This record gives sequence, structure tokens and C-alpha cells, in this order.
Amino acid sequence: MTEETINLTQRRLKTPRAAALAGIIFAILFIISIVLIRISIPESLNDSGTWLADNSGRISFAIGLVPFAGIAFLWFLGVIRDRLGDFEDRFFSTVFFGSGLLFIAMTFVSAAVAGTILNIFTVQPEGLGQTPTYAFNRVFMYLIINVYGLRMAGVFMMSLGTIWIKTKVMPRLLVFLTYGLSLVLMLGLNLSLWMSLAFPGWVLVISVTILILNFRRRKTLTTAEMEETSSTDRTILD
Repeated sequence: MTEETINLTQRRLKTPRAAALAGIIFAILFIISIVLIRISIPESLNDSGTWLADNSGRISFAIGLVPFAGIAFLWFLGVIRDRLGDFEDRFFSTVFFGSGLLFIAMTFVSAAVAGTILNIFTVQPEGLGQTPTYAFNRVFMYLIINVYGLRMAGVFMMSLGTIWIKTKVMPRLLVFLTYGLSLVLMLGLNLSLWMSLAFPGWVLVISVTILILNFRRRKTLTTAEMEETSSTDRTILD
């Protein structure tokens, strides 16, 4: 094995700086999607399906944002793991990583079901709201995202908060905020589905915090390198 091959094998991939923006992108796309869906689809499961005719274009746009939000969330997961580095705990990391993937999977399934209802409506617009097909898909869409998906997001936040409080890689204030909002997602959705905005809002706060911390770390490293270079130059002159 040549020396060049060994160097390539031992070389560690660096996280792209742009990856730190992934959480912000996810938060913006997901908030837009949630707001459009909440103002277009009634919370009651006993609706007659009139929203299909009135708001189909708005809902189609919201559903179209979901895949891009999911991709950005996967990058956000990578940023979180990069932030933990060698402090990553296998048990809690498995919980937070698994719950994050389950949240995205259920979000995709819910969006696919909503898309299915819209496609059926384009073929059979008359009387769809009174059919068993509509009733099944409507309830399934509601349960998969609001009962299971967003509660997985709450588990994701709680496990991550536990990791942060043990490793101290994030400010303590954000840890307490994380615990509080995770309880909102796990217990408060029964009061109002608008509380689902707590998750993308939290991701936005965490992403901005990581960007600030990374900027400060790079600035500190740059200052240290400049001081080291200056010290070396003085030594050479002496």
C-alpha cells in the first residue's frame, strides 16, 4: 500500500459549512407547509371534504415542500452528530437518530396519503367526501403525523436534550427549552394542532445557535493561528 493510499484512507471528511444552514431551510419549509395545511384542512375528522375543491392548489404546494424539508432535515441530523463529535453516546444517539428518521418517514407517509386523496379527487370529484376511501385516508393521514410522527419529534428533542445536558456541547438554556417543547409536542397536540409549529421553531433556534457557535470557534482558531504565526516569525527574527 502506497503512502498516498494510506493518507487517503486516513483522511477524514469535513462537514460542509453550508450543512449548518440545513436546519434553517428545514424549519422554513416545514413551517410554510404546516401553516398552509392547517389553514386549508379542518381539524375535525368529520368534514365532508369540501376543502379538496376550495384549497387543492394550496395543499398541493404544501405537499410539494415536504420532500425538500425532509432532505434538509437529514442534513440537520448530520450537523447535530458532527457537533457531538467524540462525545456521542451510543444509547442516546440511537434513540435520537432513530426517532428523527421515524419522524421523517411518517411525515412522508402523511404527505403521500394527502397526495393520494387529491389525486382521487381529480378523478372522482363528486361525492368523494362521503366514501369509505376518503374516511380511511383522512383518519390515517391525521393519525400518522399528529399522533405518531410529531410525538417521535418530541422523543427526538428529549433524547437530544439529554445528550446535551451530559456533554454540555449546547447552552443549558437551550437544553431546558428543548425539554419544555418536547413535552408540548408529546402532550399538547391534543389541545391544538398549531402546537406542531414548536418543532420547526426549535430546529430554527438550534440551527442559528450552531451557526453562531461555529463562527465563534472559527474566529478563535483563526486568532490562535495568527498568534502562533506571529510568535514563530519573532523566533526566526531573533
